[in-house]
Amino acid sequence: MKKILIVLLTTFALSACTDLTEANVDIKNPSNVPAGTLFANATVEMFDYMVSTNVNENNLRLWSQYWTETTYTDEANYDLVTRNSNGSTWDMLYATVIRDGRAAKAIISADATLLAADKKAQMAMCDVLEIYSFHVLVDLFGNVPYGAALGDDDTPAYDDAATIYADLLARLGTVSNDLNGQTTMGESDLIYGGDATKWKKFANSLRLRIAIRVADTDNAAAKTAAEAAVAAGVFTSSADDFEIAYQDAPPNTNPLWEDLVQSGRDDFVAANTVVDYMNTLNDPRRATYFDAPYDATTGNPIGGTYGANSPFSAYSHVGTIMHDKTLPGTIMDYTEVEFLLADAVSRGYSVGGGTVEDHYYAGINSSLAEWGVSAADATTYVAQGSVVYATAAGADWKEKIAMQKWLALYNRGFEGYATYRLYDYPTLNVAAAVGLLPPTRYTYPVTEYSLNRESIDAAATAIGGDLPTTKIFWDVN
Repeated sequence: MKKILIVLLTTFALSACTDLTEANVDIKNPSNVPAGTLFANATVEMFDYMVSTNVNENNLRLWSQYWTETTYTDEANYDLVTRNSNGSTWDMLYATVIRDGRAAKAIISADATLLAADKKAQMAMCDVLEIYSFHVLVDLFGNVPYGAALGDDDTPAYDDAATIYADLLARLGTVSNDLNGQTTMGESDLIYGGDATKWKKFANSLRLRIAIRVADTDNAAAKTAAEAAVAAGVFTSSADDFEIAYQDAPPNTNPLWEDLVQSGRDDFVAANTVVDYMNTLNDPRRATYFDAPYDATTGNPIGGTYGANSPFSAYSHVGTIMHDKTLPGTIMDYTEVEFLLADAVSRGYSVGGGTVEDHYYAGINSSLAEWGVSAADATTYVAQGSVVYATAAGADWKEKIAMQKWLALYNRGFEGYATYRLYDYPTLNVAAAVGLLPPTRYTYPVTEYSLNRESIDAAATAIGGDLPTTKIFWDVN
């Protein structure tokens, strides 16, 4: 449904203003658009942004140091000015995902034909998209407009990031209670096909993720939220993964195919950061993560120096699986949940059965299976002293979990970047051109300085400066 939905929405909007006698009609927002269409469009746009590696939109596979660039290296050196990817992120989540979700919710609320329980469940699904979007905005920017966002005030105040997170956790608890098998969005639900129980699991898995984010700053609140999330039901297998199915024909293909194949450009190669770690660990996912050329002597992949000009012909390419038009786009999966549970157990939270080692190995094995590693190769990998939990590098449990989680998140730049900031592991490289480690946040979009100056100045002061080195509130290590 992808770009087609955007065309439909534009058509609806234009049709509302064809009669010039209706000059006072709101032409900024679509008129008489079904809630399901708005919900589906918000879903597609959210996934497309998170999955994309277009340098004008999402550079987080670079900032996580999974990939580096071949010719133009600005983005791998953390340039947010030339491409305005921070502005694109801001606009996409606020002006499309959150706005469409709220519009859908308003239509659902006003629908007198819906049973109360069904209405509650459908509105809860819209809330999940909004909650996820604010979660991404907080993790990338810190303080952002929340309570007054997209309201009547054209210069909304910025809310405290920690306060926003506390409210997101509370809202997810409400959402979980509202999703109990009712009739939902049906075919407009491009993720679970209208299965409310699956949405409930995603809401609780997201609640677990956000709880772990705040554990170093508010352990009591994190413990309460994590335990409640697990008790209410999180992902228990890869069948629960929050992912979208892309199609074989444009414009409904995976954005990675558009960026890596349809563009006709050879902009990316594997970064030496991830390649060197995986070579040291004899990681069997290398055959899927990366494509030739490989080292002629060792047979191992070769990573380009992160942030340096890395000729396409000299370094290992992005794995061919990433060139698949129909490769599902994933925002959260069972693999991640197991690593979150390993973290929770390490902190002493009561999150069901299993030791930290049980969840650590479950996360690794889930990732290996996801990437097509055979059972025999998986057994060999986890038996290595460098992978066995008791002997893996790092005396700190955070380092052990962070390394394997970061490796598993290879195709999910946003969460790989968050993992690095949360744990301060693994050790990443300085970018060759600027000589710096990855920034700890996005700076605010330049448009906010022209449109909402008073609010953004107050927000910048509150967080300690609108700088790439200012840390998000949960990043205290």
